[in-house]
Amino acid sequence: MTTQLKGMTWSHPRGYDPMVACSRLWKERTGVEIDWDKRSLQDFESFPVEELARTYDLIVIDHPHVGEITAQSCLTPLDIAGREKERGALADGSVGGSYPSYTWQGRQWAFPIDAAAQVMAWRPDLIAEAPRSFDEVIALAGQGRVLIPMRPPHCLMTFYTLAANLGTPCATQGPGALIDRDAGEAVYDLIAKLMRHVPVACYEMDPIAVSESMSAGDEIACAPLIYGYVNYGIDGFRERRLAFADIPSAGDSGPVGSALGGTGIAVSAFSDHVSEAVDFAYWIASDEIQRGPFAGAGGQPGHAAGWEDDAVNAATNDFYRNTRQTLESAWVRPRHSGYMPFQQQASDRLNAGLISGEPARPVVCDINILFERSFG
Repeated sequence: MTTQLKGMTWSHPRGYDPMVACSRLWKERTGVEIDWDKRSLQDFESFPVEELARTYDLIVIDHPHVGEITAQSCLTPLDIAGREKERGALADGSVGGSYPSYTWQGRQWAFPIDAAAQVMAWRPDLIAEAPRSFDEVIALAGQGRVLIPMRPPHCLMTFYTLAANLGTPCATQGPGALIDRDAGEAVYDLIAKLMRHVPVACYEMDPIAVSESMSAGDEIACAPLIYGYVNYGIDGFRERRLAFADIPSAGDSGPVGSALGGTGIAVSAFSDHVSEAVDFAYWIASDEIQRGPFAGAGGQPGHAAGWEDDAVNAATNDFYRNTRQTLESAWVRPRHSGYMPFQQQASDRLNAGLISGEPARPVVCDINILFERSFG
């Protein structure tokens, strides 16, 4: 009798297609069948993992959930005795902080299968080269040629990225303030300066919406801080192809401090087929699968083998090579239990201030209070 597992991923070709393609190969190899459901990007970023773990054997998660899921005991740790060599290979293949971002309280709660951070998307048919500084971005925005995703939580991700890039990274542990008040005000003012020159619709746009808009018309030439979607860099995916580059520098240290994103594969603690699910997690995260069938099905590998592969880069117009420095220098978000509600609350407060034209100080103070309260 065929063993059947259920998996949950997120609703985009990058998130869904490689899971289905790889699961088909896994069934041929093991006889284990995995049926995948998908949820919206918004749900992926905020939906409680514990609820999903009671329905699904395998779950694709975002690393800021690890503190929450550890407190809830809803996932199975993947650091299983006897598989140290395999885990070592996965850790050695980490793109930036992707692998350790799923390590919490000494346990490994997921393996990276998709590595991402805020990068720059641009149209090589509209401008000669990607802007290298944030001042250049603002000048381009003044011409009406810039979009930036600001739908929560992406507004907060932009705050994080600019804070770190300016040399004043936000705190990842507490209790205490998220950021020094003066530093936070400088970041807020820089975002406000950009937002005065972009469409108000940006506040309702996530990275997918911005990428779709950029690839459909000829007005927008640049999205300076956006989670990169490799699919849009592939010829023929959309009418117009996007190119990708390292983030523009607001400080003096180059493309450092981008807020790390990506996804990891996790196993439910409530599954009746934990062993089979764990085997699949190790397999799909491995270098051979990540640079082969996973990337080939439109996935964005979480293993360095995929990022360095010549064929994978050729198929994506060097998406990986052109953004690798940003990924290697990315900043890892807070991950404590209590962080996820803070992420939503702080995003809402940030956008409320920007939209209404509030000065920086009360907004930054409120966000700092929210952060301190998130530790209970």
